[in-house]
Amino acid sequence: MTLIDNYIEKLLTQSTPEKPLWNIEAIHQGKAPAWNYVDGCMMTSLLSLYRQTKDEKYYRFVESFIDYYVLEDGTLRGYEQSTYNLDDICESRVLFDLYDRTKQEKYNKAIELTYRHILRQPRTKEGSFWHKLIYPHQVWLDGLFMAQPFYTRYETLRNQQKNYDDILNHFKVVRKHMYSEQDQLYYHGYDASKTAFWADKKTGLSKNFWLRATGWYVVSIVDVIDYLDNSYPARKDFFYPLLKEAIDGLLTYQDKKSNLFYQVINQPNEPKNYLESSGSALIAYAILKGVRLGALDLSYQAIGQAIFNGIVDMYISDNDGDLNMKGICLVSGLGPDHNLRRDGSVAYYLSEPIVENDAKGVGPFIMAYTEMKMI
Repeated sequence: MTLIDNYIEKLLTQSTPEKPLWNIEAIHQGKAPAWNYVDGCMMTSLLSLYRQTKDEKYYRFVESFIDYYVLEDGTLRGYEQSTYNLDDICESRVLFDLYDRTKQEKYNKAIELTYRHILRQPRTKEGSFWHKLIYPHQVWLDGLFMAQPFYTRYETLRNQQKNYDDILNHFKVVRKHMYSEQDQLYYHGYDASKTAFWADKKTGLSKNFWLRATGWYVVSIVDVIDYLDNSYPARKDFFYPLLKEAIDGLLTYQDKKSNLFYQVINQPNEPKNYLESSGSALIAYAILKGVRLGALDLSYQAIGQAIFNGIVDMYISDNDGDLNMKGICLVSGLGPDHNLRRDGSVAYYLSEPIVENDAKGVGPFIMAYTEMKMI
């Protein structure tokens, strides 16, 4: 495990809030620093590592990093609620930890700012959040990870669980519309209006099963389980079997040699398809945490460990002490209407850049590592 600890140390020492080594997308696009889900993944993973190791350097790094983005009045650097982007909610889940420890009012205000976003987010007729304002009526698997853990944590800690049933409904709608009984997998996107160029005109579904979207989804389930009060009946009655069903479906497509999963999950024979590390890390984390929480039985633990070790063997490289995580799809999405390239086809998913050290892979990898250390 020393190799991984050294890799994490490299990421921290070579990153600042303005220029984190792991936010490859922002670096490529020359974006100004802004509140975002990529940093959110990294901060969430480091807080998990802090809780597991009790090493203060991880907490100090997170507090220093977040402090740069949370202004004194509780507003968030680069955040614009008017875009109604679910991705922007993701990072706010760490604010609860910082407020609990520091009692700084700006963190409290930022939590409430994010919750007001939740309350105002546009919805489909069945109650699902739109993924973003530029994606009207669209539900993406990724969106459940972006919004529901924060939403659940808020309801548990600050709102007497009043909207638990609303949270439950988000998952019920996704299971109803986006799960393929035949393939035992979830489609990446669903357009409730059935008008998006990438959507099937009868079902509203996108065409394929993208690994990382499914990874975000299974992590959203296990993180919501973690934040729900134990007394809520659906925690065990609905979310436990929902997680098991999704994981069991994924495992039927697992590569037996590497223990990893393909970028387009069910197309292993597609010539350009590849074993992708970020989605595999998300699945490893969801399985290991699911076992720890009791949502999955102990037999799954060895499966999660094998996936994690497969990522280390295939994608953690050591060149004379310079450590890197490879095999990470930079980004994938559906549309919007002016971006016809993002059509949900197999060719599209296999055309996006493959990068190293991006937090969409590194964050889940560290989260899985934390779970490995708890065994």
